[in-house]
Amino acid sequence: MRRLWMTSVMATMIATASACTPAPSATPEPARDEAGVRAAAAAFYSALNVMFTGDVGPMEAVWSHADDVTYMGPTGGLTVGWTALRAVWAEQGAMKLGGTVRAEDMHVIIGADVAVTTNWEKGENTGPDGKMLPVAIRATNVFRREAGAWKMVGHQTDLLPHLVK
Repeated sequence: MRRLWMTSVMATMIATASACTPAPSATPEPARDEAGVRAAAAAFYSALNVMFTGDVGPMEAVWSHADDVTYMGPTGGLTVGWTALRAVWAEQGAMKLGGTVRAEDMHVIIGADVAVTTNWEKGENTGPDGKMLPVAIRATNVFRREAGAWKMVGHQTDLLPHLVK
């Protein structure tokens, strides 16, 4: 009799726990496209290095052309909107800083349609006196999925003293 009672109690507890556990959501978890975000970040750093030669074309391809994009780069200031940012890239491209910068120690956070990367930017660029100067600054990059592709919508770095206006 006691065994029957225990079995009955256990069955009731399992049924109660099952009834209290929420059903799986009908909406699936958004795709966590880390490889896609890392590829977009790599495309940005490739475009940045091409821009150091004076060519801003690749930079135009990796950025969103929306009015809400933001940029706080190593020269200082805050730029908002693609039209204003395009002018900043043209100005920086004209500086022809040379050298290369690469992302190191990148960390990625991904949401449904927005992703953030944080990393170091390390390398070297030409200083005002023509000598190569080291670059080692922190960077945060924000990407948004637009028409299925990750586009940059925000970039923020530490200042580089030789570039601050």
